[in-house]
Formats: sequence, structure tokens, C-alpha cells
Amino acid sequence: MHKKKALIFDLDNTLLWDEKSINESFQATCNQAANQFAIEAQVLENAVRTSAGLLFKSLDLYEWLHMIDVTDLEALWGQFHQGVHPNFRRIQELAPTYRRESWNLGLQMLGIDCPDIGAQLAEQFMKERRNRPFVYDDTFKVLDELHKRYELLLLTNGAPDIQQEKIDSIPGLADYFNHIVISGTFGTGKPDPAIFHHALDLLRLSPNEAVMIGDTLATDIKGAQTAGITNIWINHHLVHSPLNIRPTYEIRSLSEIPQLLHAIQGSMQQIS
Repeated sequence: MHKKKALIFDLDNTLLWDEKSINESFQATCNQAANQFAIEAQVLENAVRTSAGLLFKSLDLYEWLHMIDVTDLEALWGQFHQGVHPNFRRIQELAPTYRRESWNLGLQMLGIDCPDIGAQLAEQFMKERRNRPFVYDDTFKVLDELHKRYELLLLTNGAPDIQQEKIDSIPGLADYFNHIVISGTFGTGKPDPAIFHHALDLLRLSPNEAVMIGDTLATDIKGAQTAGITNIWINHHLVHSPLNIRPTYEIRSLSEIPQLLHAIQGSMQQIS
């Protein structure tokens, strides 16, 4: 058995609390609309999330965006001004219309046809999201402890400018990592084993010398399994994993990782 020398971290909802950022941005924006119209903020939020999801899947770029794991919610605030692939220029042009239409269709579901308000809410949501970068309470404590003992690599799916903006919004976060790999820059995203092998090449390690840590079974865990990498699933919401995706280890929060890694290294020493 090989000693674990490096940790590969996912970003969104693993180190960054992106879910909270999005939820609070919707609340602030929809509360503003609720103050203008006789509607419930939560009902509008649900309507906009639905319309954004449907519009996003209707884009002719959807399959490519899905492949690098850009989401419909990221497209509600991302600008897509980086990335060498020509599709980034196309989504940069399409995004403003997508954002406005998502909010306009959401309002129309509630019987409100007011394009000017929809455009204002689209702009407000972008600002609200940028004003709300969050990390988990234990993110820096855990990184402080782990980076002393392991090489750390950040492996995140998404558009280069959006993911880089998220990283830069948290001062000091990037300093913990020897390497940062973004799917939109590499050309394919998790769970494709190619991006995991690229990460291992950067680390100059074999699959059995690294551990992947992430919150998403379908990308982080499935991809790590396919690449032969030990993995730790952060199961924030206590959901059941499907039979075809079984993480090596399962935890509830980042703070459990140091003790778990200590146990893993100890068991390997006993086997060897």
C-alpha cells in the first residue's frame, strides 16, 4: 500500500459554501421584487430557478457547458470573459439575454409582464452574488492543518473566470494549493478521468498516492473511482449514495478529514 502524499480538493460546496451564496442572493433579489409587487419572494425564486433551468437546457451550447460543468445558476451571474475555447465567446454574448429572460419568465409565471423590472432583477442578482463569498466555518482551520503534511491541488469544474473569481473572492485561499486546475481551461471536467490523470501528472504521483475530497458523487467521487483514486465524500445533506457510486469514505464535514486521513495512513502502515 502506498502512503498518501497529496489531497485533491473540489471547490464548490466543499471549501466554498456556494449553495449559501446562491440562496442568499436569490433571497435578497426576490425580496426586492416582493416589495414592488404583491408576490411572495420564495414563489418568485422557485419560478426563476425553473425558468433558468429550462432556458439553459435549450441553449445550443448546453452539452458543451454541461461537459465542463457550468451550471444554469452560474450563468445567472458569470460573465464568461476568459477561456480560449471559442464557445466562451458565444456564451459571453448569450449570457445577458439568458439572464434577463430567466427573470422575465419567472415574473411571467406570477402574472407579471415587466421586462424593465426583469432586467433590473437580473443585474441585482449578479451584484448580490458577487457580494456574498462564503466558506465553511472549518475551511481554513482544516487547510492550515493539512497543507503542512500534504501537497494540495484544487480541482474544480466550471468556466475559468467564474471559478477564478470565486477563488479570488476568498483572500488567502489560493495560497494553500500547489496547483489549481479548472475544467474550462483544461477542456473537459470531472468525472472524465482525463482531468484526474492531469492532476496526478502535475503532482507527479500515482493514483494510489492521492485522495480526492468532494461533495458531489456524480463528478468528484465517480471520477476519482474511475481514475483509481481513494476518495472522501462530504455528505452535507445526509443523502444515500446510489449503488453504482460508492465512495471510499463518507463524512459530514471538512473537520473530520484530518482524523480520517490519520487513520488511513495508520492502516496502511499496518498493512505494509
